Amino acid sequence: MNEPSFWNDQQSAKKISKQLSQIREEISHINKLDEVKGELETYQLLLEEDFNQALFEEAVAELPRIRSFIEKAEIECYLNDKYDHNDALFSIHAGAGGTEAQDWAEMLLRMYSRWAENNGFGFTVIDSLAGEEAGLKSVSVEISGNFAYGLLKSEIGIHRLVRMSPFNAQGKRQTSFASVFVYPEFDEDLEIEIDSKDLKIDTYRSSGAGGQHVNTTDSAVRITHLPTNIVVSCQNERSQIQNREKAMNILKSRLYQYYEEQRDKEKKNLESTKTEIGWGNQIRSYVFQPYQMVKDLRTNYESGQVNKVMDGDLDGFIYAWLKYAASLRLNG
Repeated sequence: MNEPSFWNDQQSAKKISKQLSQIREEISHINKLDEVKGELETYQLLLEEDFNQALFEEAVAELPRIRSFIEKAEIECYLNDKYDHNDALFSIHAGAGGTEAQDWAEMLLRMYSRWAENNGFGFTVIDSLAGEEAGLKSVSVEISGNFAYGLLKSEIGIHRLVRMSPFNAQGKRQTSFASVFVYPEFDEDLEIEIDSKDLKIDTYRSSGAGGQHVNTTDSAVRITHLPTNIVVSCQNERSQIQNREKAMNILKSRLYQYYEEQRDKEKKNLESTKTEIGWGNQIRSYVFQPYQMVKDLRTNYESGQVNKVMDGDLDGFIYAWLKYAASLRLNG
């Protein structure tokens, strides 16, 4: 990176900079683990030599912070699949429930944005389709940061909400569904051959924020790959050219994953997790009334602090699933 010509090739420089950032983060975690080990050993040594109540209380008060850090370090040991380090392409689709489900999709978007903020990840809305009355029919997001895909793959599936509906004049309890799906994002220089004849490219007017120019010109881009019927879209950039470049990068990531799954028959096809967005297929239930409980139906991990979960406190659910998935692999 100190070479004068390093930044001449922007794509290569970006890739190397990201690798360096990941390595520095790993080294930092290792050093921090050594510090934590030293802290614990010091507390133990001093308390064994001469017990002091104040020091003992100080050590006990430090345990939650230390436990949290050690658990995060342990979880990262599980993140050793091929794409776990990659950024994530994240999508939410409203399912059964009409306006209520579309509002639920928007609530999930906020929940994941808060989780990303809490964990220092970048969060960029790429494309969205608003509901007729409220909420979102669908939304696509880019979440960037080390282990973004590895952590978020735990969220793939149907999410079920039970609450007293604000859209029902009688205030009846309503059940709604939304699906979450995650792809790993690949480098911009990923070599995937795409024949222009296989593409259907549509432009349309952006529906999001971005200024007068964005909302009055056909700057948004939707690309359909005809042989695979994969559809990607982007509307968050300021020009049609930028949106097209971003959409093509997303398409490359989707196609790379698609072709790799075709070559590797033993690897579970990611698309097989996309089931009907409704009853019987949910991975997690969020109950607001008559009681408050969020429960993951795969791991049985649960939390009665619904407000905290909706504010992005998802690490417990994510960690429980990663441990569960690791145990399944160990048991074949």
